Amino acid sequence: MSEKTLQYGFRHLALDETPSTNAECLKRAQAGDPGRLWITARAQTQGRGSRGRGWVSEPGNLYSSLLLRDLGSAQQVTTLTFAASVALREAIGTVAGERSVALKWPNDVLLEGRKVSGVLLESHRLDQGGQAVIIGIGVNCASFPPGTDFPATSLAAEGITADPARLFEGLAGEMATVLELWDRGNGFASLREQWLAHAVGVGGPVVARLPDGEFRGTFENIDEAGRLLLRERDGWLRTISTADIFFAAHMQPEMVVTDGG
Repeated sequence: MSEKTLQYGFRHLALDETPSTNAECLKRAQAGDPGRLWITARAQTQGRGSRGRGWVSEPGNLYSSLLLRDLGSAQQVTTLTFAASVALREAIGTVAGERSVALKWPNDVLLEGRKVSGVLLESHRLDQGGQAVIIGIGVNCASFPPGTDFPATSLAAEGITADPARLFEGLAGEMATVLELWDRGNGFASLREQWLAHAVGVGGPVVARLPDGEFRGTFENIDEAGRLLLRERDGWLRTISTADIFFAAHMQPEMVVTDGG
């Protein structure tokens, strides 16, 4: 286990195995780490996805987290999900060739319409004061979990050979560039346009699934905070901060929106 210095003032610690790269980042932040630290691992024993879901973490995939410090308000930090997704899409795009690489609200990357990667953003107040922001990123290089609600895939399943270590090098470079553009949220307007340029589902019917129910309508846009704007059948524009969304191709017949968006 050794720490390396990357370009642009970032550091990288490569681990063989850890419960969770996000948890390892938080532990180091609590111990006083100044941030701009990447942690990667060959395998995770307690990997986590969005909303506390378990994340299958078999060797051969990329498991990485970036620790940042004191980035600003909750609204500023929320937009970092979209900035990170733009960087992640670019990194995957460099190995995907002519295959379709797109973004799914709010934090997934799709390869040929199936989930190949995702972003897990966490913000913590530290015991000694200050804020830790952790961007967790996993990429299905060699394998993908079966039986997911939204179809998944891996780079290998799509005929793409990508070593996790080499993919990480590209991701770290793309993330450094995007973080400069993001500028603590001040540059989100430009990154929002980049995100929308590669987003799937905008303008079409979706179901937004929340813990307490579902909403159906047309995915109109995302607002200045990255929230999904859903136009319901009665014309009401609903603002959604977090949800699982499903497109027409993945809906059961009774879920499909047939009129008015």
